Amino acid sequence: MRLSVCILIVMSFCVYAQDALMHLRNSDILNRAQQHYGDEGYARIKNWLSFIDSSQGKTEWQQIHLVNDFFNKHIQYQTDDDLWQKKDYWATPLESLGVGMGDCEDYVIAKYFTLIALGIPEDKIRLMYVRQKTVNQPHMVLIYFEEPNQIPLVLGNFNTKLLPANKRSDLKPIYSFNGQGLWLAKAKGLGNKVKNSRGVSAWNTMLQRIEHGELAPTNSNIKGTSSYVSTF
Repeated sequence: MRLSVCILIVMSFCVYAQDALMHLRNSDILNRAQQHYGDEGYARIKNWLSFIDSSQGKTEWQQIHLVNDFFNKHIQYQTDDDLWQKKDYWATPLESLGVGMGDCEDYVIAKYFTLIALGIPEDKIRLMYVRQKTVNQPHMVLIYFEEPNQIPLVLGNFNTKLLPANKRSDLKPIYSFNGQGLWLAKAKGLGNKVKNSRGVSAWNTMLQRIEHGELAPTNSNIKGTSSYVSTF
């Protein structure tokens, strides 16, 4: 994971997530995914779509917990080097579920995409870069603001329990972003919004892969799994 990458979000992800899911359901992508990832990967993807349907209409509090638990259960941690043979690869939810693996960004992307698709307001969730102080490594988590300016909850894969940011002394926030912009972190995981931020990121490349229905190849020695094992 590279903290030097500057994030630029250039589209409204709320509309995009809904459109992408509709496209996924009404195209040949699922058939291609079954051929590409096999029956186990296909079952995880179908389970994800069913999970979205069954989570509609629940409260935000329920959806936050359900989504965090779903991906922590169905994705096993694996580095980009081992899984994609790349230093920094941001997988789509389809790719992560297809192989049943991903690194911290992939957990966060899948959770973010799913919560937006469920109708969680975009201004309530952000992807946040942090430093995991217990192992002195860069890391990514998802944060959720129940109310503006409150301390957010942290959705992570290293510590899978939902906790307020001020209870996660193991994390040092660096910056956060969503479809509305980028914030430099300060106290309590909030921060000042960066005006006129510019940059090119793996994020936009990932969005293009969703739009085009691309399925990235993986190391043939890596086998997907339906259970979660936390190895960070």
